[in-house]
This record gives sequence, structure tokens and C-alpha cells, in this order.
Amino acid sequence: MKFGIVGMLAFTIDYSLMIALTELAGLNPVVSATISFIVSVAFNYAASMHYVFSHKKGISKQREAITFVLLSAIGLLINDGLIWIGTEIVSIDYRIVKIFSTAVVMVWNFVSRKLLLDGGDSRSL
Repeated sequence: MKFGIVGMLAFTIDYSLMIALTELAGLNPVVSATISFIVSVAFNYAASMHYVFSHKKGISKQREAITFVLLSAIGLLINDGLIWIGTEIVSIDYRIVKIFSTAVVMVWNFVSRKLLLDGGDSRSL
């Protein structure tokens, strides 16, 4: 539940900024998606580590942050790859492709962060 709430807020930041950068600034959708993804990851890190996942024993805060960034970088590669394939190869509107790529990256984020960063304690909002 908490993962979903944080994820929806991060998605709103990501999706809105991507559209603004593409439509208003005239950036390529993959470039816009990269920038918006990075901005939403910063929010997601702060919110996820505070509200969703508990600190895993035996891992320093520095290692935790590095792990989060590395997992997010893989998520960014998945995101950008899907957006590029969807827009450039399959010719689907970038806004539709972004919704699909978000769903795929969401699964990646939850599973990888749960396995590598969650200490197992339950937190409430």
C-alpha cells in the first residue's frame, strides 16, 4: 500500500515533467523521459526509505544509497529502452509507452528494493 502511494506520487512527477519537457521544451521523448525519471527517483528515494522500507541491518546508509541509485539506473535503462523501442521502432505515442514502461519498472523497483534494501520491518504512514 505504502509502496503504491509513493509510486503514484513519483509517477505523477515523472509523467507530468516528461510531457512538459517534450511538449513545451521540444525535447525528444527519450531525453524527456530520462530527465523526468531522474527527478522522480530523487523523490522516490527520500519517500521510499522514509515511509516504505525499513533500514536493512548490516548495510550502511552510504551503501544503501549507492544500491538504490544502481537499482534505479537499471530501471532507467529499462525505461529508456522501452520508450525508444515503443516510439522509434513500433511508432506508439510516447505517453502511452511511458505508462507501459512505468508498470515494468515498478515491478523491477519493488522486487529489487525489497530483496536488497528492505530490513523487513513494517512501517505505517
